[in-house]
Amino acid sequence: MWISRQVLREFIATLTRPQTFNMPQPIEVVIKRTRFLQETFLIADDDALVTAKLLELLEQIPIGGRQIHDANIVATMLTTGIPNLLTHNVKDFTRFNSLINITPLVTNDLP
Repeated sequence: MWISRQVLREFIATLTRPQTFNMPQPIEVVIKRTRFLQETFLIADDDALVTAKLLELLEQIPIGGRQIHDANIVATMLTTGIPNLLTHNVKDFTRFNSLINITPLVTNDLP
């Protein structure tokens, strides 16, 4: 399984910012968890090809603001040849469903 550098940055940002439901994690914990992710998953890097693909996506699909982060993940997938996205945020990626396969991380099909 793959994750991108962007996902690692978002993980670090989430764990270190105060939120109404959670306090920031100690830096030592954040570093340990981030290193675990790096050792567990293949890492897709951001590079000039990803930026070029992101700009192509901007030309093809109406996106802006915070949606750019999602589009950058898709651009990383497309340039790295990763066809499938496993996510909690299915609705954020549906605009890209003609380009990638989107799989919900959890389903709402409870008995």
